[in-house]
Amino acid sequence: MSSLTPAPRGGSSALFTPLTIANGKTTLNHRIIMAPMTRNRGIPLPPSGPSTPTRIWIPDSLIATYYSQRTTPGGLQITESTLISPSAGAMPGVPGLWLPEQIEGWKLVTSAVHKKGGIIYAQLCHHGRVALPHFTGLPTVSASATPWSTDEKYPYPPPGESSRVMLKEFPPLELSEEGLKSTIADFVTAAKHAMEAGFDGVELHAGNGYLLEQFLASGVNKRTDKYGGSAENRCRFVVEVVEEVGKAIGIENVAVRMSPWGVYNDIQDDDRFETWGTLCRALGKLGGLSYVHFVEAREDEKPLWEKSWGEGRELGFEWAREELGSVPVFSAGVWNADSVWGAVETGKVDACVFARWFVSNLDLVERLKLGKKLTMYNRAKFYGPTSKREVGYTDYLTWEESAEK
Repeated sequence: MSSLTPAPRGGSSALFTPLTIANGKTTLNHRIIMAPMTRNRGIPLPPSGPSTPTRIWIPDSLIATYYSQRTTPGGLQITESTLISPSAGAMPGVPGLWLPEQIEGWKLVTSAVHKKGGIIYAQLCHHGRVALPHFTGLPTVSASATPWSTDEKYPYPPPGESSRVMLKEFPPLELSEEGLKSTIADFVTAAKHAMEAGFDGVELHAGNGYLLEQFLASGVNKRTDKYGGSAENRCRFVVEVVEEVGKAIGIENVAVRMSPWGVYNDIQDDDRFETWGTLCRALGKLGGLSYVHFVEAREDEKPLWEKSWGEGRELGFEWAREELGSVPVFSAGVWNADSVWGAVETGKVDACVFARWFVSNLDLVERLKLGKKLTMYNRAKFYGPTSKREVGYTDYLTWEESAEK
């Protein structure tokens, strides 16, 4: 498409054409994807004793309603970041996938989505040094014992306290080789549980400063063994997780999220282009991934990533496509009702991932197709836990319902 030719909008856009993912197994009816979004709406599993803080959260019928509301036939949704084990985070309201109760809760979600013809992947995550021992009851771990370099505070006060604490005050332990093996096993088990719960696949979270990205980033990973040092070594753990999960549930059912330009959660890297290029090369060699999901560069963070990416270097995904081959490329973080048009036609991406606009527009796909105005989201209600869990969660209206008011 010529840069001088206006991009097609509405139903004539390539956004509303089919896309094959999962190495040919699954065909999406459109290319507007619902992003993984932490909403902290899980319900607590009662602790073992009155003095034990709540460490386990499970999905329920309200969460099933939330995903069902945003389901379209042949449309892909990616769940909120879902913890793989007790040590992976225990953030209030964030569900996991290691207990039977959690599996049963997620079955409510997948059943509701499939009933409306939708497709849903579970995003699997380990928080690494973004976790606090106050919540997990276990040591915090990471690629290395690298403390935070900022005064960032954990989003919630520790149990029984009223003030938030700085993450740098609780530095992580470096994962031992045994710890690496057990963490890989936790990812594999969670992936198996996801498939048991009815998910169509899993997305492994290797971005946003969580454990897998902590291994990638030279600013965090200071290891001297085969998992540290060179870009190839720093990518090794991520590749091993992807490979082992692929062996367990089929590589075609595995996707990866990454944020090459991300600085969230105190991520720094000396040569981002080399690091993430190396990762994509290794993932491409595995063959058959469902898709790769990128978080786009943020202009307001440019001073923090530009030098390590390479000043003047293009920000598109040609470099990634060269390494990934035929694996579909998704991106998130820049799309709205104006910017999305032409994204597929130009070949930049194969699908566009929306987050906050899906929060307030449960019928986002239809609104974009028909050119309807989008409802503004209420940022103050993005995150729970809260006594009124439905507020800012399942109480938004479709455009038709709004028109009737």
